[in-house]
Amino acid sequence: MAGKLFLCATPIGNLEDITFRVLRTLKEVDLIAAEDTRNSIKLLNHFEIKTPMTSYHEYNKFDKAYQLAEKIKNGKNVALITDAGTPGISDPGEELVRVCQEQGIEVTSLPGPAACITALTMSGQATRRFAFEAFLPGDRKERSFILEELKKETRTMIIYEAPHHLVKTLKELHEALGDREISICRELTKRYEETVKTTLEHALDYYKDHNPRGEYVLILAGKSREEIDRERRESWEGLSLEEHMAYYENQGIERKEAMKRVAGDRGISKRDVYRMLLQ
Repeated sequence: MAGKLFLCATPIGNLEDITFRVLRTLKEVDLIAAEDTRNSIKLLNHFEIKTPMTSYHEYNKFDKAYQLAEKIKNGKNVALITDAGTPGISDPGEELVRVCQEQGIEVTSLPGPAACITALTMSGQATRRFAFEAFLPGDRKERSFILEELKKETRTMIIYEAPHHLVKTLKELHEALGDREISICRELTKRYEETVKTTLEHALDYYKDHNPRGEYVLILAGKSREEIDRERRESWEGLSLEEHMAYYENQGIERKEAMKRVAGDRGISKRDVYRMLLQ
């Protein structure tokens, strides 16, 4: 019989956050695939877990995923753990899951800590709708593309950042999004855990005199509906009503539908558009 892949969430700081189910699974599986074996051995030793371990990280994730999948198909049960938190969230685990799913291997996830959700719940920002960005791309062109997308994002945004890149990222966010509300969370579940709800402008002022320390999760407020509506109205102010109509009609849109869209853009009724066009 084939084995199974177990995605095991591990603590993001406080070791007491590990679940009984994860502890039992890590002891019972045949092999543990860890993002950094040097880091994970400390966790295993703390809980007296003797299960063999192998490395599975960003630089071997493709070839190693197929090797691990083969072991599972041959009857081995494998647990995947990341340096901290839930495997598959902004780490190479997603590739192993993809390979296992493609090959019909059973995958199960053992829930537990995740820095993005932990930070979101204590941020004081809206939690019903959110967009997880993890670390912004290092590539300048791709990073610029993502920042451009975030300008229009109405959902709460979650971004990871290391201390030595924090100020640069805050500056880029401020330039792209304006002075948006932000909650800055650091050292989650650890001794010096801290959450500060502020604005991008005030955060930049603060870090002029304070060196960032610890791992950060940034929770940014999305653009409000009112702001979007105002920007939409302002974008059409420079056009005459006829030019506005032509914008839609030149796309092959029927005149009645174009009138409806123009009315929506300008915050007026369709009847008003019709009357003004007659005049």
